[in-house]
Amino acid sequence: MNRFLMQAAVGHPLTVHGTGGQRRAFIHLQDSVRCIELALANPPARHSRVAIFNQMTETHRVRDLAELVARMTGAQIEYVHNPREEAESNELCVANSQLLRMGLVPTTLDAALMREVAEIAQRYVHRCDLGKIPSRSLWNHARMRSAQSEPARTPGGATDAMLAAS
Repeated sequence: MNRFLMQAAVGHPLTVHGTGGQRRAFIHLQDSVRCIELALANPPARHSRVAIFNQMTETHRVRDLAELVARMTGAQIEYVHNPREEAESNELCVANSQLLRMGLVPTTLDAALMREVAEIAQRYVHRCDLGKIPSRSLWNHARMRSAQSEPARTPGGATDAMLAAS
């Protein structure tokens, strides 16, 4: 999300890796701190089982986040090769029911929060190292060879060669 907002602030297309169908978990920093506070305030009973808490408040597909930022900022979306070793999409089934029962009231991505973060990105745009946009990292040699041989795709998934033939 922050990468998309910064790319929009500097006038760079929002770069979505692969199909953008990968789901990511999100949590506002204040909520993360609140989760720790709740866990400390509710210690487990002596000799009880270990409790696992998922510190997240919502999940979103990467392409949905890019579309949200694009609508808000007018930025264009560019689908690029995925440098990661990951599936094109995933469901990311995760829950935070224990923290909700303890009293967590999630801060979610709404229009006001998005505008606030976009304004912060715009305020500090002069600090952006444009040489780092877009990221050029590839996770291993196989991904590097794959990215070099794969044609670039448009947001609809068509390659340049497919568009030229139509």
